[in-house]
Amino acid sequence: MPQPVLGILTLYLNDRKQLEERKIYERMTLEGHKIGLKVIVFTPSDVSADKNKIQAMMFDPIQGKWSRSWRPFPDMIFDRCRIQKSKRFEQLRIFRRRYGHLHFLNKPLRDKWTIYQVLSRRPEFKNYLPDTDYFNSLSDIYAMLKKNNCIYIKPIQGTGGRGILCIEKLGSQMYRIQGRNRQRKIVPPQKLHLSRMGPYLLNWKKGTRFLVQEGIDIRLPNGRVHDYRMLVQKNGSGVWSVTGCAGRIGPARSVTSNLHGGGSAAEMNTLLKTWIHSEQKVAEVRHEAERVSLGIASYLDGLYGPLCELALDLAIDRSGHIYVLEVNPKPAREVFARSGDKEAYRNAILKPLEYALWSYKQKAKKTDPLD
Repeated sequence: MPQPVLGILTLYLNDRKQLEERKIYERMTLEGHKIGLKVIVFTPSDVSADKNKIQAMMFDPIQGKWSRSWRPFPDMIFDRCRIQKSKRFEQLRIFRRRYGHLHFLNKPLRDKWTIYQVLSRRPEFKNYLPDTDYFNSLSDIYAMLKKNNCIYIKPIQGTGGRGILCIEKLGSQMYRIQGRNRQRKIVPPQKLHLSRMGPYLLNWKKGTRFLVQEGIDIRLPNGRVHDYRMLVQKNGSGVWSVTGCAGRIGPARSVTSNLHGGGSAAEMNTLLKTWIHSEQKVAEVRHEAERVSLGIASYLDGLYGPLCELALDLAIDRSGHIYVLEVNPKPAREVFARSGDKEAYRNAILKPLEYALWSYKQKAKKTDPLD
């Protein structure tokens, strides 16, 4: 059997062809070599439809250098492209339509609102979802505020905490609003009367689809918000498994915990113990969080698949109740490096490679009549 080739599909961050997650791809190349898998990296703009080839980027672990070479399409494609507003993302749309017949390890997932709707229809998941609605008009905001003292407004297709607002009741017709703008910069807290809040939110919403969600009290004693990032991936046998879970703690004055927004990371059990003081309860909560995450991954894989990894952002309140805030199909791995969980960090890189190799062999068996 020839050496299979895995193509990592990504997007340039800018027009200077700067790669996101470059260090991760270098590590994946090295780990792939160890298990007999060649790794190349490319973007939609590197594809020549006329030549039916890719001007791929390849990393040489021995020389520590990147180079380019024209290559045929890889045996498998690992799609790592995140949403961005650019011509590069439009090129991605075209690529996915034109080459959708190729062997993708993972397909794009639907937006947050759609995922919430499909999960809320399942009795086994509904109790783990915070109350959520589509932000169609101000009446949706006011209805959610009637039921909750704190709510969040989130872009339906946002990443990294961009565009998120937190609204808290302060008293009769007075509210505190804070969050992050679309460049991820912190929006300082400000008090607004109900009469001013409406125009503020409509201006914030302009041109973007949002959802409104009940706020879960996840502020630590020091006032900082925290949540948990659970990573589940298919392993070298094609089975969903838990890779790891780490806590994320937001910086001062932030309503989000994202690392790219200045947050820090901690080992899950260590952070849970500052919140829930029974070690037995901590173990039970972690087991339940893993079970729910695997169940959601398996369900979405059957509905929208194939998928090969998902990260679930979880809020856990003081009673130990788990809330699934978001499901992310293109997760970063750095939370495990930052939390000190070296095993989870290595597995986060290795598992997609082992799954790719397993997937390649399974496809070969189906196409080889003599096997």
